[in-house]
Amino acid sequence: ESGVDVTTSSRFTFVDLAGSERMKKTGAEGERAREGIKINEGLLALGNVINALADEERLARGGKAQHVPYRQSKLTRLLQDALGGNSQTLFLACVSPSDGNAPETLSTLHYANRARNIKNAPTKNVDATMLEVQRLHALTYVLQNELVKQMFQ
Repeated sequence: ESGVDVTTSSRFTFVDLAGSERMKKTGAEGERAREGIKINEGLLALGNVINALADEERLARGGKAQHVPYRQSKLTRLLQDALGGNSQTLFLACVSPSDGNAPETLSTLHYANRARNIKNAPTKNVDATMLEVQRLHALTYVLQNELVKQMFQ
């Protein structure tokens, strides 16, 4: 045992996107209509980020040539690490089997298909200083054992 505690931490973000709001279909008015507009703005910004990250031409070049508009909304800013950062991301798309919801279902599946093309490269974040301290403690432990062996030979 090295005697040094190494703490590993992570963040779990769960977001329910709720789906787009169709004003004609819901008949929303007043505050509810303004809330629907905000939902649609956030989903549009998220779609723009997903499009930028999943751009086939950008992925083929292997670079980050295109600007990713994370700052367009609070939602995309919140999800920045999950979408294009150092993380593992699960995108769960819920669809309806009803014929009346076919356009929304198709839109959701297109959205999910674009999100599937995002390539993240998660790595374990390690504090270099703590790693060096841990290595030095291990070395000290080995050297102490060698000294004890030499003393009793």
